[in-house]
Amino acid sequence: MIDLHSHLLPNIDDGSKSIRASLRLAQDAVDNGVEAALMTPHHRNGQYVNHKADVVRLTEEFQNQLDHENIPLQVFPSQEVRINGELLNDLDNDDILFADEGNRYLLLEFPDDDVPTYSNDMIFNIMQRGISVQIAHPERNTKIMADPDILYHLIEKGAVAQVTASSYVGSFGKKVQKFAESIVVHNLGHVFVSDAHDLPNRNYEMREALDKLEKDLGTPYKKLFETNAEAILDGNDVEAMIPEPIVKRRFFNGF
Repeated sequence: MIDLHSHLLPNIDDGSKSIRASLRLAQDAVDNGVEAALMTPHHRNGQYVNHKADVVRLTEEFQNQLDHENIPLQVFPSQEVRINGELLNDLDNDDILFADEGNRYLLLEFPDDDVPTYSNDMIFNIMQRGISVQIAHPERNTKIMADPDILYHLIEKGAVAQVTASSYVGSFGKKVQKFAESIVVHNLGHVFVSDAHDLPNRNYEMREALDKLEKDLGTPYKKLFETNAEAILDGNDVEAMIPEPIVKRRFFNGF
């Protein structure tokens, strides 16, 4: 398995708080079946700034630690980039990391409770550069939960959505789980990721999510999510089915 979203690098964001915790998380990843993982610390989210060169250096150091401890996890540098007004400048200045070496897949995060009004224009400008946007944890964004068409239109225009494995198996509660399931069944999700932190309920449940996906929707769906993760890491096209809008139930007086 490949994990495209994790916070294992120590002491640089709200993820791991020590190298000891990082090594434990890495072993947890391996125990869950993960063989390769992207290190995606938060970047420009209003609290953390993790420049490209720093993340590359810290990831190399972490790989050396993993090798020294005989933990068979291969790690690669990346970022979870908060949408912000400086993003295009950061791209111009080569301060952004991607999921792949070909600089095709960018992991983009919205605020937890909002999708800024300038997002469509920003994402359009990013895609005009030949960059594919990965939307981080849409199932936990309260604005998208209230208006799923936001996600539908992004996917329709070519974005890719990551669904957190723990959301899909219920670790964030029933409401988030139901929305994650709805995203998947409407072909609005493309991969599972751990989004692992050194926090309660932010662990590795990748295998559990894939097993649930196979049980719910069949083996082809499970294989699709697995091959899509590999495609993104390699900078290749994801295999996506036709997205469908999520129709929310509407209740009226007397009905």
